[in-house]
Amino acid sequence: MDLRLLGYMVAIAEEGSISGAARRLRLTQPTLSRQLRELERRLGVELFARAGRGLLPTTAGEALLRRAVRMLADAEATLNDVRLAAEGKTGRVTVGFAGSGINGALGDALGRLRAELPDVDLSLVELFDDAEMSAGILDGSLDVAVQRLPVRDARLATRVWTREPLTLFLPAGHPLATTREPAPVSVLGEIPLVLWPRESAPHAHDEITSLCHHAGIVPRVGARGRTVQTILALVAAGFGAAVMADSYRVLHREGVTPRRLAGTATTLHLVWRDGDTGPLLTRFMTALNAVKARHHTMQDPRRAHDTPGL
Repeated sequence: MDLRLLGYMVAIAEEGSISGAARRLRLTQPTLSRQLRELERRLGVELFARAGRGLLPTTAGEALLRRAVRMLADAEATLNDVRLAAEGKTGRVTVGFAGSGINGALGDALGRLRAELPDVDLSLVELFDDAEMSAGILDGSLDVAVQRLPVRDARLATRVWTREPLTLFLPAGHPLATTREPAPVSVLGEIPLVLWPRESAPHAHDEITSLCHHAGIVPRVGARGRTVQTILALVAAGFGAAVMADSYRVLHREGVTPRRLAGTATTLHLVWRDGDTGPLLTRFMTALNAVKARHHTMQDPRRAHDTPGL
């Protein structure tokens, strides 16, 4: 069925005359008359009957009119969906993230993106294993990952997302918790540590043991925990201190005092499939970086003059 002819038929029905419809459609009256006759010829029925100086749909015309209005609306909606998809304004983005990543700029960015891209289905997947996140990008189950240590693979594109200090989370009553000044890494030898099991969080585990190694410290393990909540509960109970990203301080666990470790930092990377230039991912990444820039400017007003255009 020719949608153009259906549009002509609907216009004639709505205007009640060929002359009125021709003006609306910016066609000549003879041209529109020929188009109507062509549609009637294809269907083998008369679609309009004269009523005074105007036209009214016949019974067959009424039946077609009802269908035509729906078909034209569906066609317009389809074209609109295609345009929005081509502009990266609809679709689905699946984001994998490490646990601490959601506490900082990423959490703020994702919240703002929901408002800026309301028709995008934003799916979030929390993962604790860096290799698993990189594998998710490669197999297509994730579109973007925010992770600490991407797998080295030519098929992956990476960009530094944020860097944040490492912080020592101490039992509130411990002598090292009496000051909020950044502590030297050497204090890790003065208290047992609550660590992630290496099999569940290899990068976080190795990051801490590497800090100790470079400081000439053999860490004493006070306990192990597989979740942030468990680790902080063990710290509050006095089993030792935990080294984690500074953004975890937003959890405000009773019985735990955070103290930054001087000269340390941990890095989060944005990871996606190299060469993926789809409009939705492109728009998502652009929006993500813009939100990150605004987030940093609000955190440090001195940066406002260093970030033109925001």
